[in-house]
Amino acid sequence: MESRAGISKQDIREQIWDYMESQNIADFPRPVHHRIPNFKGAARAAEHFPRLQAFKMARTIKVNPDAPQKNARFFVLDGVRDYSVPVGLDAKVLVDLVVVGSVAVSEKGWRIGKGEGYADLEYAMMASMGAVSQGTPVVTIVHDCQVVDIPEALLEDHDLTVDYILTPTRVITTGCERPKPTGITWSKVSCAMMGRIPVLRSLRSREKQAGRDVTLQDERPPLEARSQHAAPPGAVRRPGDPAPPEASSPRGEDVPSDTVYVGNLPRDTRVSELKRALRERGAAPLRLTWQGPQHRAFLHFQDPAAAQQALSCLQGLHLGANTLKVALARQQRASDLAGGHAREPHPDH
Repeated sequence: MESRAGISKQDIREQIWDYMESQNIADFPRPVHHRIPNFKGAARAAEHFPRLQAFKMARTIKVNPDAPQKNARFFVLDGVRDYSVPVGLDAKVLVDLVVVGSVAVSEKGWRIGKGEGYADLEYAMMASMGAVSQGTPVVTIVHDCQVVDIPEALLEDHDLTVDYILTPTRVITTGCERPKPTGITWSKVSCAMMGRIPVLRSLRSREKQAGRDVTLQDERPPLEARSQHAAPPGAVRRPGDPAPPEASSPRGEDVPSDTVYVGNLPRDTRVSELKRALRERGAAPLRLTWQGPQHRAFLHFQDPAAAQQALSCLQGLHLGANTLKVALARQQRASDLAGGHAREPHPDH
């Protein structure tokens, strides 16, 4: 297949997915849209894998879990006694060969995934741990129709390239000289990724301590975020109404900005349910002040930067049918967090 000039990565993805479905090349699971597409002939393409010199020399191989690589995994596991062994950040593991899935790939070794960035991120994490290097070969298994021309202008520094392309009919040695990622590009990492991959939080903490820029993709500058939460000029609050997070306190009783307000909690929500939802988004407060009868809680973090990060991660969070209201709580009155109004979380009964 040939890609059109002036198109985007997503255009190429859609072109491949549509073609594989229309020509009945696609295999279970279908439809292949928004996936690393499985295809008829994947097993035949994988037969090239154990014949590669890189495979014969490898002692440690990382294979992704997508369907087209199933037979490659079988070849790797043949005679292997230790597999799927979890390793920590400090493990001295050296990966000799990496197998990734692709939606599209060029004979030059340029690769397009399904658009979520996980293969690029996994490789970058291994690079950060010292498990892979520029000389570590990367293999992908695709149908012949997935080998297309990819404009170099579409490539970014965090994009993973491949050294070998295995199809049902041929083996392509790309000779790609474009550098592979040498570490994590944090500006390409979302809060959702942080929530799904716990080890990322540890890596980020280490790199932050080392003085590197670890600002996430969807983190907003603090000033911008605060201006969005500021109360509009002339806003009026009726007597007896609780002060919303946006309302400022003229008496200097503001809660420090290391606290995040979470409101609109569903009735009968348990503390454990909120904590689980926070963990899934990668938010880990030092302390949680529970105000269940008022359908709200306050999350206390180590510093304003951690609170701002959590604010970004928690936008759009749902519990039950409710979309939770999340804001920096620096505008909340201190008296609302102290005395008889606030209480610490307790175990569910």
